[in-house]
Amino acid sequence: MEFLKYLILHGIFALVVVVALMSMCAYAVLAERKISSWIQNRVGPNRTQLPFLAYIPVVGVMLQRIGFSQPAADGLKFLFKEDVTPGHVKKFYYVLAPVLSLIAALLTCTVLPFGSYWVTDANNKLVEYPIVLANLDIGLLFILAISSLGVYGLVLAGWASNSKYPFLGGIRASAQLISYELAMGVALLPVFLWSSHPGEVSALNLYDIVQSQQGLWLLIWQPVTALIFLVCIFAETNRLPFDMAESETDLVGGFHTEYGSFKFGFFFIAEYAHMIVGSAVFVVLFLGGWNFLPYIPAPWPHNWVGSILTIAWFLAKVFFFVFFFIWIRWTLPRFRYDQVMKLGWNVLLPLAVANFVAYLVFFALFPNA
Repeated sequence: MEFLKYLILHGIFALVVVVALMSMCAYAVLAERKISSWIQNRVGPNRTQLPFLAYIPVVGVMLQRIGFSQPAADGLKFLFKEDVTPGHVKKFYYVLAPVLSLIAALLTCTVLPFGSYWVTDANNKLVEYPIVLANLDIGLLFILAISSLGVYGLVLAGWASNSKYPFLGGIRASAQLISYELAMGVALLPVFLWSSHPGEVSALNLYDIVQSQQGLWLLIWQPVTALIFLVCIFAETNRLPFDMAESETDLVGGFHTEYGSFKFGFFFIAEYAHMIVGSAVFVVLFLGGWNFLPYIPAPWPHNWVGSILTIAWFLAKVFFFVFFFIWIRWTLPRFRYDQVMKLGWNVLLPLAVANFVAYLVFFALFPNA
């Protein structure tokens, strides 16, 4: 009976997390369109309106102007479009590819802490716990492993489409993953050193990494590591200026050229899910998670109100980095393919190795720092 209760509660929690992430993806698309319109001195989507908004005098007009109803219209458009499957594709893998890409994005949320709550123990002492689906001791390795599986969806889509442009997009996606995954892994080694020092916490547990930043954020302590990781996140999520897998100027649409309707919507949502999860991972690793500010104690109380505030503060940091992703996309032009490869192998990887060696020497010289 207890196991059944545990299963139901965690199932509801998982459903809430997935619905919240999907909603954030939908409104991230809206934010992309509105921010790009502001950068280009346009208005952006402001015509779609849900019927009930007309009965809200002032708020309804404001919500229409910011395009509040647009994600619902876009979702319905993808849902009701004719789902055409070309005859020349390998159908099973063609359908599997967008599902695999979205699942990889959603699975990473299972180990990502996004807040904390407090419980009084038997000794009448408050104990803090993370708000997370699964608090794994190897949470960071889990995220790296699962997020790297997302590229299999792109490669599978390129291969199963039986067309040269999608195939080239899939090849580019796999080459880009190999180039930047290595630099990202090496760049994270100083984070392991810091979070496991002085050996009282797990170096791979994301909650412990957040707790180790209660005084000083790792962004301040390890700026080079944060910069390398941020650039690699851009490449891993195929966001401009690293969208080699799509590259509309020379590959039409890249890996999703042969996709339409709801299957294309899966790829579309998966891209924004990867962007949001990547922003959340950066916040956890380098911006102290839900910790308030460096060397400033958190002002929220140790109750359910404080738990809501920790989630809100964490999401505020995540939304800032989502804005940063969008801002970069509409500011920098797309890199050439050879520039992307040179940046990964000739710049980021040597820099990550040098950064790791520097921190090894530092911790050897100052073990109690």
